[in-house]
Amino acid sequence: MGRFVAVLEERGVPLAQHSYYKKWLRYYVDFCDKYRLEATSSKSQAQFLDKLREKKQTDRQIKQAAHAVSLYWDVQRALKPSAAASGAEPLSRAAEPSVPYGLPASIPKGQTAGPEKRSQTRPVVQTPWDRAFSELVAVIKTRHYSPKTLKSYSHWARKLHDFRKAREPSSLSSEDVKEFLTYLAVKCGVSASSQNQAFNALLFFFRHVLQKDFGEIRDVVRAKRRPYIPVVLSRQEVDSVIRNLYPPYDLVTKVLYGCGLRLFECLKMRVHNFNFDAGVLTVHDGKGKKDRTVPLPLSILPELLAQLEQVKHLHEQDMHEGYAGVFLDNLLEKKYRNAPKELIWQWFFPAKTLTTVEGSHERRRYHLHESHVQKAIKAAVRRARLTKRVSSHTFRHSFASHLLQANYDIRTIQELLGHSDVRTTMIYTHTVRSRTIKEAKSPLDF
Repeated sequence: MGRFVAVLEERGVPLAQHSYYKKWLRYYVDFCDKYRLEATSSKSQAQFLDKLREKKQTDRQIKQAAHAVSLYWDVQRALKPSAAASGAEPLSRAAEPSVPYGLPASIPKGQTAGPEKRSQTRPVVQTPWDRAFSELVAVIKTRHYSPKTLKSYSHWARKLHDFRKAREPSSLSSEDVKEFLTYLAVKCGVSASSQNQAFNALLFFFRHVLQKDFGEIRDVVRAKRRPYIPVVLSRQEVDSVIRNLYPPYDLVTKVLYGCGLRLFECLKMRVHNFNFDAGVLTVHDGKGKKDRTVPLPLSILPELLAQLEQVKHLHEQDMHEGYAGVFLDNLLEKKYRNAPKELIWQWFFPAKTLTTVEGSHERRRYHLHESHVQKAIKAAVRRARLTKRVSSHTFRHSFASHLLQANYDIRTIQELLGHSDVRTTMIYTHTVRSRTIKEAKSPLDF
C-alpha cells in the first residue's frame, strides 16, 4: 500500500481523500479475487464499476473508484519492467496477494512454504523512472510549492515517460522535449497554455531532478498564448446568481465577489482571518504563498457574524462529541498541538460532515469542497438563465472590473487581487468601456 500512497501524493490527491482511494482499491482487489479476474484488465474495471452501480453508489463515488483503479494500474505497469529485467515471471491474479504491493504475498494452493518462505515479503524494486518521480515530489515539497503545482508537474513528467517509454530518464535531452511539445501541439491539439505549462514542468524536471542542462531555451518551440479577455458579470447578473443560491453557497459567492478572492482562498479561511473591528480580512498563503488584506464588505457584515456564530455552535458540538479537530497545513499541528481544537483555527466555511482519518480513526473536519461550490454556482446560473459562461472565478473578474469602472487606481486593484505584476491586472482594462479623454490638452487649461 506504500507505493499506492506515494502515487496519490505524486498525483496531488488531497490527503483527506487518501482513505477513500485506499478503500476503493481494497474493494477492487477483493472483487477481482472473488470472481477470478485479472486486476490489470479494463474488463475487470468495467465489471467492478457496474457492481458499484448495482450497489447504488453515486456518480462521484464511481468516478473516484475508477481513478483509484487507474492509479493502481500505473503502479503495476511501473513494476512490470523490473520483473522482466530480473527474469521473473509476471504475477497473475491468482498468484497475487489479496492485499496490494508491499505486503506479504499469499502462497498458492497445493504448495507449502518453510519458515523462511513465510517470513519473507515480496521486495519492491524501483525503476529509474520511479526514483525520478519520487525525487520530483521531494524537490517540489522542499520548495513548498502548492499541491496543484505538484499535480501538474508530475502529470507532464509522466506524459514524457509515456512518450519515451524505452528511454531511461538519464538519457533524455532537450531534443526529446522538443519532439514531445511538437507532438502535443500537432497530434494532441493542446492549447497554448497547456503546452507552455508542459514546457515549464519539464524544464523544472530537467534542472532539479535530472540535474541536466536543458540547452538553449531559445531553440525550444513555445506556443504563443493569445490575450484572454475574462468574462465579467454586471451587478444585476451578480445579484441574480446570488438570489438563486442556497446557504452557505450564497455567502461564499458574496465573499468571492465582495473581496475578489480565488475560490481556494475563500474556502481555506479560518476564524482568525477575520478582524471585524477593523473591517479587514487577511488572506494567508494565497497564490504564490503571498499574504494580503482586503476590506470586508459592510453590507454583508451581519451575515458574516451570523456565520461565525454557526461556526462557534458547530465547534462546541464537535468538542462535546470528542472530535480530533480540524486539518492543519504541513507541521502546524506538531508545533501547536492544541491548535486543531481551538476556535480560531476552525474553518469559516466548514464541511457538513466529519472525515475519518484512516489508521488513527480520528474524526476531523475539513472545509467545504471546491466542487460543491462550483456545482452550486453552475446550477444557480442555469436558474438565473444567464447567457454567459460563469464559474467561481468570474466573480473575482467582476470584482476587479467593477472597481476599475468606478475609477479606482489600477495599483490599488493590483494589491487587492494579490497580483505580483501590474500587467496581470491590466487585462481588466479590456473588460470595461473606456472613459478617457482622447484629445490632448494642457493641464493649465482645465
